[in-house]
Amino acid sequence: MSQFFYVHPDNPQGRLMKQAVAIINDGGVIVYPTDSGYALGCHLGDKKALERICQIREINKEHNFTLVCQDLSQLSEYTRIDNTAYRLLKNNTPGAYTFIFKGSKEVPKRLLNPKKKTIGIRIPNNNICQALLAELAEPIMSTSLIMPGETMTECDPEQIRDLLEHQVDLIIHGGFLGERPTTVVDFSNDDIEIIRVGEGDPTPFE
Repeated sequence: MSQFFYVHPDNPQGRLMKQAVAIINDGGVIVYPTDSGYALGCHLGDKKALERICQIREINKEHNFTLVCQDLSQLSEYTRIDNTAYRLLKNNTPGAYTFIFKGSKEVPKRLLNPKKKTIGIRIPNNNICQALLAELAEPIMSTSLIMPGETMTECDPEQIRDLLEHQVDLIIHGGFLGERPTTVVDFSNDDIEIIRVGEGDPTPFE
């Protein structure tokens, strides 16, 4: 049975963030809010927790995983980012974007796309997510909470509780979020490519 935290969307309770991070560091799988619906997350170095997430979503190692970061300071450690990309991200984050980069050696191989050796990067504009990342002090290994057979991210925490309370260790209730997919921008090749247009304005990257 998972724990269920009601967290204030504007002023997240520090004690709950500490408890959430303790669960992550102890190998837990959590459901938490972002600016594009709810996501599944775990410690980026935890192989067993990652396997549990793959089972929940019924995805395989070909899936494009994402590191959710607090800010740009973590990017150079986990990605190969040039000055042009850095400036673009600096001017447009936090926000509802997923950026694809070649991963660095600091990213566990099991998280990289097996063919392209890429990793997704997110810097969400969500107070709860930001408070969680600040307490954790490193990125969260993450994937959107899209249940098998569905196409949109889950957005109702009460419904998520009904679906997953026996499969995850913590559900963070941060309110009803609506269905807002991210805009996906690929920086892994010589040319910047917009893979998907979503909530984030694609104009700066065109």
